[in-house]
Amino acid sequence: MGDLSISDEDVAEADLVTRRGTFRSVAFRDPIDGHEHLALVYGETKMRENVLVRVHSECVTGDIFDAMRCECGDQLNAALDAIVQAGSGVLVYLRGHEGRGIGLVAKVRTHVLQDHDGLDTVDSATALDLPVDTRDFGPAARVLKYLDIQSIRLMSNNSDKIHALESHGVTVAARVPLLAQATDHNLRYLIAKRDRLGHHLPHLDAFSHGRLDPADA
Repeated sequence: MGDLSISDEDVAEADLVTRRGTFRSVAFRDPIDGHEHLALVYGETKMRENVLVRVHSECVTGDIFDAMRCECGDQLNAALDAIVQAGSGVLVYLRGHEGRGIGLVAKVRTHVLQDHDGLDTVDSATALDLPVDTRDFGPAARVLKYLDIQSIRLMSNNSDKIHALESHGVTVAARVPLLAQATDHNLRYLIAKRDRLGHHLPHLDAFSHGRLDPADA
């Protein structure tokens, strides 16, 4: 059985004027997960191929409060800048993805284990008997179909995200790296994403396994 489609009654659209320019905001309620998500559309994308797209998982601490232990806020801003520079594109902001799906309270609990016990982002979740990643990228695929986008260039370092979108029928023509600068605050997190989660982070090549001091590079 194929994915359900997003119905018109579960969508609201309006112009959104931002410091970067005017986007079309497409708020939608997903028929499967029930969350209300948001797509920001810039320029002409309907029936286009190779549209520049970022599928971004909600991160309150990074996206809103500029937390430095992750690169989420940096990636969000860089993706929006890239879309505007390209002249068109879409950013899909997925809610319910906090902490790779474990929720805000659980995510903050993992921070305690990371800070006090030195666990990385993977082990701090499993130590609490939590899954490492429960995110569903189906809502992003459904809104891209709703927007009549033919194929995308996905801004991501995560091959699993590509496979997930493709499994929902999205044609991913290319992966576009979205690399955030390594700092004292986020390096442990980035190394765990590279070494434990298989993310493509070639800018960390100077840092071997367990080497956490950017000054040593």
